Amino acid sequence: MSRSTLSRKEKERVIRRLLIQAPPGEFVNAFDDLCLLIRDEKLMHHQGECAGHQHCQKYSVPLCIDGNPVLLSHHNVVGDYRFFDYQSKLSFKFDLLQNQLKDIQSHGIIRNETEYLRNVVLCALKLYVNDHYPTGNCNVLRKSVKNKEFLIACIEDHSYETRDCWNGLWKSKWIFQINPFLTQVTGRIFVQAHFFRAVNLHIEISKDLKESLEVVNQAQLALNFARLVEEQENIFQAAVLEELQELSNEALRKILRRDLPVTRTLIDWQRILSDLNLVMYPKLGYVIYSRSVLCNWII
Repeated sequence: MSRSTLSRKEKERVIRRLLIQAPPGEFVNAFDDLCLLIRDEKLMHHQGECAGHQHCQKYSVPLCIDGNPVLLSHHNVVGDYRFFDYQSKLSFKFDLLQNQLKDIQSHGIIRNETEYLRNVVLCALKLYVNDHYPTGNCNVLRKSVKNKEFLIACIEDHSYETRDCWNGLWKSKWIFQINPFLTQVTGRIFVQAHFFRAVNLHIEISKDLKESLEVVNQAQLALNFARLVEEQENIFQAAVLEELQELSNEALRKILRRDLPVTRTLIDWQRILSDLNLVMYPKLGYVIYSRSVLCNWII
């Protein structure tokens, strides 16, 4: 189907889907490439804004507000393409294409025991992230669901090396309810890598976890939670490294490469002539015969 036969709604759907599928760190590149194909600035700008908002939530895009890291996710969306930051108490829009905060507004929060616990958990999580991640970011959010209070801890670290033809992202999310005595922690660890030197290779690995955590007091809960995250992420990392170790160069070649029907190597014509005992015919016949030999040799 040609570009001209698509309806506007179909174009919007295709553009949005392609942009959302862009690997971490490559959204702007995908947008620029699509702009060259679509050639509709107004359409691309609108779809880029919509898809960029979803891309930020999907990959926990990090920002810095007042010197504090903020991770964007669907947990701190407050509607109308706006995000909310608990530390700065600000709501804002984020333009991923321009890498720019927009329409910043103050946003109040209720200061209660849960808010105090959120800050304590954030401090404990920062100590862990600073010790284990080169350029990691973390954030702890609050959420109320049916009068039940939850804390959502998010961790993100990435390395975008476009010049070296690879990009990689590590992120995890941990949720637990504010319960007395015992609470269940639900976690998800996600790793994505994209290699595009000589081969277009996408790797996605994830793991879902459920663990119980004893609640003694707020300080002890925060420390136990940070230890739990450290333990589970270390186990996950060791398992990933072990799996990748088994993918030897020979195995990768078998999976990623295919035997080509044409081998483009220099042809030793003298050896061919000698092996076939080729007799020099008149010029026209020699050319025809040589072409048949050449085709058979290549195939």
